[in-house]
Amino acid sequence: MNTTVNTHTTANALEPQWLLDRRNSGNETYSNLPVPSAKDENWRFASVLSEDIDAFKSAPMPEDHAIDYALSNSKLVEDPIAELIFVDDHLVQSKPLPKELIDKGVRFLSLNEAIEDHSHLLEPYFLKDSTRLGSQKYFGLHASNVKAGAVLYVPKGVEINEPIAVYHWSNTDKGLICPHTLIIAEAQSKVSLIDVLASTTEENRCLNISASNIQGHPSANIYRKVIQNFNSKTLSFQLDSAIADRDTQLENIAINLGAAKARYENQIKINGSGAHVTMYSLSVAEETQEFDQRTFQTHNAPNSVSDLLYKNALFDTSRTIFSGLIQVEEGAQQTDAYQTNRNLLLDQRADANALPGLEILANDVKCSHGATTGNIDEDELFYMLSRGIPHRVAMQLIVLGFFEEIIEKLGSDSLAENIRKLLEEKFASKIKS
Repeated sequence: MNTTVNTHTTANALEPQWLLDRRNSGNETYSNLPVPSAKDENWRFASVLSEDIDAFKSAPMPEDHAIDYALSNSKLVEDPIAELIFVDDHLVQSKPLPKELIDKGVRFLSLNEAIEDHSHLLEPYFLKDSTRLGSQKYFGLHASNVKAGAVLYVPKGVEINEPIAVYHWSNTDKGLICPHTLIIAEAQSKVSLIDVLASTTEENRCLNISASNIQGHPSANIYRKVIQNFNSKTLSFQLDSAIADRDTQLENIAINLGAAKARYENQIKINGSGAHVTMYSLSVAEETQEFDQRTFQTHNAPNSVSDLLYKNALFDTSRTIFSGLIQVEEGAQQTDAYQTNRNLLLDQRADANALPGLEILANDVKCSHGATTGNIDEDELFYMLSRGIPHRVAMQLIVLGFFEEIIEKLGSDSLAENIRKLLEEKFASKIKS
């Protein structure tokens, strides 16, 4: 691996004018929009934000011990073909792409490298739009402060079968991090990228405002996973958007485990016929954690498919909110769109809210949505106990089984096993014998 240091700390005059304009626009948006409240439809059921957002600031270069911790623990993805590792938005280590892929025109760059050397590649996509799901104010803060992230460009017809990994670690108390991932997959290309968000300590309070943009051109195959495992003192926003063109295959999987409050917005626009988009999420909430999930599936073209499955398991007095909308435009005939939210309550005090919705303007479609909330099946539990399986182990097996439908879609045995280990660690402290 090549160790590098990110010396860029703020937007500066060396950036292209288009980027400075978008940063200024983001700053105006953040300054002018009010703080969201539960009265806003896009924030229905969510807790009112009580944190002083302006108290969180970008952090200086971390000390060696924090970097060492991040490097030694960035092992969730086994043998990535390329990798970037950030601590407090500073690039601390990189593994470049193999030369044969670079020679084919593939580019996997830190955001700073892309801004300096490939501005023309970024301009059509970077910071052009937010998710429009309620967090525009915080996207503005992201736009004005973002300096860390990954840009992945895959040319037409190039297939990358091994995963690419990006790690973002928070380390400083009252630190602000603004990770950004941009994936541009040209026609008939293939790529898989995994983002990991985590903390180096259990104590540092952090504000994370991450964003991702995926541009899938005709017949591209894109697999993106994001694993959020911040400490319990973190406030996290993940603002993700994607565009799928004709015959694009796009799969997005989100694993949400950490943070005190985590808001995850995912907006998909299907602009080409034959596109197939899948959106999966797995969340485990405990103690007073709150996971707020907002999704928007927009079908602008006929003969396309979108399928969403979000699963949540809740302990203690934790809360989840799922609010999703399928929108089918007038010309998008023969659309197949599905949306399912399933919640497993492991404590009677836990609270799961679900608001699935449909907005259909075409008359030849198959669309459905649904939400279920329930407790562990007592018959299933009794069956396991009657065969000598300890209560704690039986509970853990049932919950892991509840999530297996999503875990098996990760497409990597090693990544799936590492996710199971993270889940087992979290369950071990919560499921009582």
